[in-house]
Amino acid sequence: MGILKDGRRAFSLAKDLFANRKARGVLAQKIAAAPAIPKGRFKIAVYFADGAVNLYQIRQWYKPLEELSKTWPVVILSRGATAATELFEESPIPTAYVRTVAALERTLDEQDIRIVFYVNQNAKNFQMFRYGSRWHVFINHGESDKMYMATNQFKAYDYSLIAGDAARERLDRVLWDYDFDKRAIQIGRPQADHYSGDLPYTPDERTVVLYAPTWEGDRPAAAYGSIASHGVGIVEGLIASGRHRVIYRPHPRSGVLDPAYAAANRTIVSMLHAANRADPTAQHVHDTGSELGWQLAAADAAIVDISAMVYDRLASGKPLMITRPVNQKAEVDTAGYLSACEWLDAGEVADIVPATDRLLKDPETVARLQHWVRHYFGDTTPGAATARFHGAVQTLMDEWQRFAVIHADDAAPGHDHEDESDEDS
Repeated sequence: MGILKDGRRAFSLAKDLFANRKARGVLAQKIAAAPAIPKGRFKIAVYFADGAVNLYQIRQWYKPLEELSKTWPVVILSRGATAATELFEESPIPTAYVRTVAALERTLDEQDIRIVFYVNQNAKNFQMFRYGSRWHVFINHGESDKMYMATNQFKAYDYSLIAGDAARERLDRVLWDYDFDKRAIQIGRPQADHYSGDLPYTPDERTVVLYAPTWEGDRPAAAYGSIASHGVGIVEGLIASGRHRVIYRPHPRSGVLDPAYAAANRTIVSMLHAANRADPTAQHVHDTGSELGWQLAAADAAIVDISAMVYDRLASGKPLMITRPVNQKAEVDTAGYLSACEWLDAGEVADIVPATDRLLKDPETVARLQHWVRHYFGDTTPGAATARFHGAVQTLMDEWQRFAVIHADDAAPGHDHEDESDEDS
């Protein structure tokens, strides 16, 4: 078994190496064709040391950073060839490929970088921490109650931009001797101000329900998927009402391990197509697109599994219901929002229409949701989170200027080129 495992690891490493060498060839052409980055233009950098597999962590920041760039120009510092190749292709934010530390230092010498953002806890972030005279700020790539969201690694950054009271309470439980008032700045979720994508249907009087289940999971503790246990009944009931439109957005891995789960997924898709053929005005949607945004903004109600979708939807401030896992071994953290959310048990699926009506109209249910929205994200009025984000950046810029005056006569340290490594070589 050990030999087989080692062989698979070696094959995977060889495959990654080939992919990165190929990416560098493509990347060299993109860099040659791209306009040169003007010297002295950028004040803010986003440091991204990962490969393309984790680009989702920075993609959700494209729109907020693009808006911020109108005031404070932003550049992405990409350490990996595979990520940089895609960033050059898709990012609205200029990208500098800085594979080696020497290349990184050249870029820093040419730019007036005062704030460096980080969207993840990649170990290579430590290489960037060596450069002082700028603020290192963790902005993360989402909000949830996962263990990842409350680690001692937060102390490595000068500041962290966090969502709201829930994040501060979560961190307060694990960070000792941490100055929250200074170093943890609450901004909400600016991404929610930039939901994008065109509606694939013409809006009418129908109530739009987003059903966005996760996959079946690879172990009992993570068996959160509801397609087989809840999904068919949910969609069947909503279609039969004649007054609902379903946006069905299953996780792309749905059914990869469990044939019954895959079959239930196919059944739901067939039901939606059949309903649209029978009544073209229904305009039910089977959503398989890569873009997430319009679904959250357009849906009157959402039904999701325990996943990041819970918090993506919560940030919209709109009605939300969560399926309760049927597997008794599924780990459910009932702290935070999950302690008081609107659960949907498998046995309640037959009453999905009245359950959805209650979600939308019951005053107590609506008030409870709004309490948790404010607790996690603060004011979700359109534009409020963006204003807090921009305000936080302005505060950090003002602080940078104050310290720049204090240290104006300090001698600049020399550079050390001891590490020339590549993140995804």
